[in-house]
Amino acid sequence: MSRLPSIGGLISARAALVAAAVVCAVVLVGVVAATGAGVAGSHAADAGNDGEPVVDPPTYDPDRPTGAGTATVLRDGSDGGAADGSDGGAADGGAATVDAETYDDLATAVDAAGPGDTIELSGVFEPAETVVVDDPELTIRAESTHGALIDGGGEDTTIDVRAPDATVEGLWIDDTGEDLESQDAAVYVAENATGATLADLYLTDAAFGVWVNGADRVTIADSRIEGTRAPRFANRGNGINLWETNGTEVRDTEITDVRDGIYYSWASNVEATGNTMWDLRYGVHYMYSDDNRLADNVAFENDVGYALMVSEDIELVNNTAVANRGKSGHGVLLKEIDRSVIRDNRLVANGNGAFLYNAQHNEVRGNLLYANGVGIHHSAGTEGTLVAGNSFVNNDEPVLTTTRDLVAWNGTDRGNYWSDARVADTDGDGISDARHRPAGAAERLVQEHPAAAVFADSPAFDAIRLVESRFPAVESAGIIDHRPLATPAHDVEPYRPYAAAVDAAAEYDDEPGDDHHQ
Repeated sequence: MSRLPSIGGLISARAALVAAAVVCAVVLVGVVAATGAGVAGSHAADAGNDGEPVVDPPTYDPDRPTGAGTATVLRDGSDGGAADGSDGGAADGGAATVDAETYDDLATAVDAAGPGDTIELSGVFEPAETVVVDDPELTIRAESTHGALIDGGGEDTTIDVRAPDATVEGLWIDDTGEDLESQDAAVYVAENATGATLADLYLTDAAFGVWVNGADRVTIADSRIEGTRAPRFANRGNGINLWETNGTEVRDTEITDVRDGIYYSWASNVEATGNTMWDLRYGVHYMYSDDNRLADNVAFENDVGYALMVSEDIELVNNTAVANRGKSGHGVLLKEIDRSVIRDNRLVANGNGAFLYNAQHNEVRGNLLYANGVGIHHSAGTEGTLVAGNSFVNNDEPVLTTTRDLVAWNGTDRGNYWSDARVADTDGDGISDARHRPAGAAERLVQEHPAAAVFADSPAFDAIRLVESRFPAVESAGIIDHRPLATPAHDVEPYRPYAAAVDAAAEYDDEPGDDHHQ
């Protein structure tokens, strides 16, 4: 004979249990409020502070060129020394070096060159005004990588590229002007400079590193950008500023000490891969920029790693965001982002692993969210999000939500792994037999009554979570995962040192120079 109660009995019994648990929790909240007890918030597992940087920033300290500048014009068809230091000898078939002309003034050399020519530089140049490149297919390159320095003298833009298919390669450009309204940059790429290539550059003390102003199909690669280190982010320019560009590529570039690492405004079909960004306001910042791809980038110790705003059809794949814990403190911010894919990223030891604000119909799949203050903050009108295959491991709060509805993540798909879930996989299919409520009535009580945080792990709160997970007849507003994974989909071991280096209790403002910018 079955000892299971009737459905009616289950509903009434479960409802009574939830009511009793909620009443008990509310009473406990009242006790805390009456006695003035403090809130004991937990911090991400493995957190502590050993005083070392969370991620070691890539360092670069080349010898500064000191000799007088020499510019050699190699006419179209010539073959001089290459920027990698090789002799640039003639290829098989007998290309000859002809018409090589040497100048000690860079502007004069640029004026003397024509379309398709190459200007090879060594030593130090101090141009009296902006160097303007207005011949198509003109190349300006260092004889050896960073063996030629152009000192901007703290005035204006240093190089202004105005012709298509021009190349600037291997140069060290230092000390631009600091007028942000005038868009002072180390290299300015004007609208008609389609197809320009900027490679192997070292840009230092620059208001803006590179400003792309309407030119399409620009390539920025294998460079390093260090800004002015102004004491306020508002007084810094961006590392790479992309405005109304289509088909541009940014790859393998290091960016620090600017405001935003890569800033997009009305930019489309841009691919940014393999870049490293640290000690910034936002590592990447999107505004009104659709159909772009970010892959294999690293953003650490910024206010926000990847700030994607008011755009659609973005692909954010296989990136890393570590210890972005400023005043905003997001690994990934999706603000009014639609129909985009956030997949296979590592979001570790951030304030919020991901923050979704009025984001519509996005896919968040296959990400590691580890040791964050909040795994995913789901807020303000966010709808239609597919969340599946992610690993939520040892976050202070796996999910925080403001929704007044019951939101099902991946109702028919394989779900997510939750390190705090009660897992029972009786058939061994890798999916827990019990649904999981990462954000339900208990979490809402804490959100609305912060004093209740001292009882977050109490039997009363556990009772609420148990009922919500086990008994579908009892529903409350929040997030539900119908098919949680029984085992994690990611290995957290490589990221434990990063989590351990974060001081989760520290409070930061939104300016550079705080302890989180170590």
